[in-house]
Amino acid sequence: MFSSFMTNAWVSGTIIAALAGAVGFFVVMRGAAFAAHAIPNGAFAGAAGANLIGVNPLFGLVTFALVAAFGIGATSRRTKSDVVTALALVMMLALGAAFLATSTEYEPAVNALLFGEILGVSSSEILPVILLAVVCGLGLAVLYRPLLYSSISPELSTARGVNVTVIDTLFLVVVALASALAVPVVGALLTFSLTIGPPAAARLVSDRPNRALLLSVGFSLLTLWAAIASSYLSNLPIGFFVGTLSALVYLVARAWDIGRTRRFQRQLA
Repeated sequence: MFSSFMTNAWVSGTIIAALAGAVGFFVVMRGAAFAAHAIPNGAFAGAAGANLIGVNPLFGLVTFALVAAFGIGATSRRTKSDVVTALALVMMLALGAAFLATSTEYEPAVNALLFGEILGVSSSEILPVILLAVVCGLGLAVLYRPLLYSSISPELSTARGVNVTVIDTLFLVVVALASALAVPVVGALLTFSLTIGPPAAARLVSDRPNRALLLSVGFSLLTLWAAIASSYLSNLPIGFFVGTLSALVYLVARAWDIGRTRRFQRQLA
């Protein structure tokens, strides 16, 4: 599990989990779970296209994820965002299927891109992963205050001069970059589970934004570390464990929140 050939999995997994926890905190606060599900499918299509023409899959991941993010951000201003997101989702899945169907590595490529591959990150991809993670981290740090205010109260943020549309678009770009990092390891279909389950659990455990953000990162790290270990021991796709453990973390937090609420109600009675 801690052999030298697993180093890339642990390093990339830790970076991805920390970033997913931070980004997912705002995804949950802003009710953007559907977009967080659609954008990785754009990344999936990009990786499939890159695989077809023989270039670095990370290039295709970033390019198509950004296209999906800008497309959702631009067109959702003129129509219902859930309709736009759904159309982006099905279009990107269709493109990915078409690219993979014409590839000579159809079956292994589908399995790795959709469900993740614990050994899919090579040593040459670690540096780009770190650089993209740094860019995402800096983006979140710069956007933190306006992003937090616009997530809690968009109307008040607009009244105070915050351009909510610009903040929304920039945040989708951060989500796109984070998705591009996560797809090779976790898989396109379950990348969003890492950005939803642990952050949603953190919101249930704490109402304070800063504390909830730290808990979100912590829960996400624990989830992915457990998923890597489980995938290594069982030889099952890491995406299966990420999805299952993310849901389990949320259910435990939900049960704890219900118990806390009932105890508080009994004290008042």
